[in-house]
Amino acid sequence: MTTDYPLLDVQGVTFSLQGRMLLAPVSLQLNAGERLLLTGPSGSGKSTLLKILATLLEPSGGQILFKNQNIASLKTEHYRQQVSYCFQTPQLFGDTVYDNLALPWHIRQQKPSRDKLVESLADVHLAADMLDKKIEQLSGGEKQRVGLLRNLQFLPQVLLLDEVTSALDEENKVIINALIDSLVREKHLAVIGISHDGQEIREAQQVLKLEAPEQGTTNEPA
Repeated sequence: MTTDYPLLDVQGVTFSLQGRMLLAPVSLQLNAGERLLLTGPSGSGKSTLLKILATLLEPSGGQILFKNQNIASLKTEHYRQQVSYCFQTPQLFGDTVYDNLALPWHIRQQKPSRDKLVESLADVHLAADMLDKKIEQLSGGEKQRVGLLRNLQFLPQVLLLDEVTSALDEENKVIINALIDSLVREKHLAVIGISHDGQEIREAQQVLKLEAPEQGTTNEPA
């Protein structure tokens, strides 16, 4: 079923703290199956914007519509299941990889399928025995992939990626980007990510460059 409104509609969103503007007005629209990359100098509010979209921060101005509904009127738990935020530094829980991948199942009061968890590990080139590996034994690249997979156990409609490849080597960047691209293409996942990587920016489907907040500055697609 098609609609005449975008999946995510950001209308003049700003953020200020103690009288200082940290995010100049941002407007953008995102549809299913689109991948948007945010770039721009340090201090332009890229991570702030993602946290606002994830309802981790409340905007100072503007509004955000999800499927034509103001997100301020939606139940936070339901919204966060549909618009999922992936931290730059993975926030892993429990003792093992299994504990992390099983968490979204437990939240939904469902029993985790070990076979499906193993399948998801294979999607990012991790072996089946990784499931029982201790969190403290994981490399940085392994932690990042596990953190991402946790967000993808139940596919959201929008995925927010806060520089998830910034600390990874080229091999792991390729693995993660290939998975995201396949989900965008095949499952019509909508993605907003942040990157300073030149190749990722050149290959991006859409790019929005944010500017550091100044009087009169607005951030809109060119």
